[in-house]
Amino acid sequence: MYQRTWVLSLVFILFVSCILTAQQIPDSTNNRLVTILHLSVLTAHDWDALFAEADSGNAEAQYWLGRIYDAGRLLPKDAEKSMHWYQKPAEQGYAPAEYFLCLMHANREELENERCMWRAAENGVPEAQFWIGVAYEQNLWFGITDKQEAFKWFKRAAEHDQVDAEAALGRCYEAGEGVEQNYHLAREWYRKAAEHVPDLGGAGQGRNELGLLYMDGLGLPKDYVQAYMWFSLAGTENLSAVQVEMTPAQIIRAQQMADEWKKQHPDPAIY
Repeated sequence: MYQRTWVLSLVFILFVSCILTAQQIPDSTNNRLVTILHLSVLTAHDWDALFAEADSGNAEAQYWLGRIYDAGRLLPKDAEKSMHWYQKPAEQGYAPAEYFLCLMHANREELENERCMWRAAENGVPEAQFWIGVAYEQNLWFGITDKQEAFKWFKRAAEHDQVDAEAALGRCYEAGEGVEQNYHLAREWYRKAAEHVPDLGGAGQGRNELGLLYMDGLGLPKDYVQAYMWFSLAGTENLSAVQVEMTPAQIIRAQQMADEWKKQHPDPAIY
């Protein structure tokens, strides 16, 4: 029996929030700051420049220092300093910092957490938009289940490259939840999620679901080789289910395709 897996937990997003990759860096009007944040290794001069930007009141620089202290990779993990640097841009209304403060206060008063998450979502933070969608989908906060509202918030987040929302949007289109069923669009959004590296949460879900579409022939011809490749990349139990339908030559070909995909999609440097 093959499985569909969905990881929807605050624990997961807290984990992801501590991983800083070059792909996660937002656009900035400050070219100097953009250059610094895209470096895989920071020199003493780079650190001086980053702290100078933060001390001058640059909200984005302050936010990224909060992320760096939160992650404990480029600098030793320090919750107090992380909070300090998140608080400064949050006081300027910088939405990403407000969102991370929401996460850090997740165990406090529930109503305030909801308000904080709403503010971040309405101010354009894709992760917050995704979790508003989850709340509507699973009746977590609002006392109702509203698939159309869930779809709306998933779409807003997915349009900003939020990987969990991309996978969730694919599921909405596949199941016809909150939107007319459309296997073609489901495949497109699963593929967008599947292309993310490293394989965390939505990326793995997108790969698994894409494999199931190929295995079941939903909206496209059955293709066990493609299904095997995506299951292999996702690392799911569904790999054994499709393998029994394949010849040895097909399995070899599918594994070669998976290996080639990995070469073309190397993991970004983890800060």
